[in-house]
Amino acid sequence: MHAALLAAEEAAVNHLAFPPIVYGAITLAGLLALLGATYAFRSVGTRH
Repeated sequence: MHAALLAAEEAAVNHLAFPPIVYGAITLAGLLALLGATYAFRSVGTRH
């Protein structure tokens, strides 16, 4: 049974396309872009 568990663990390894830090950097860039879009429209409501 122990050999079967080891074989199952080897089969379940997921290989990422990029290192994990790249996913964090992409997420940070996307959130900063959303923050920039929000900041760009901060005074739209006061003009009307």
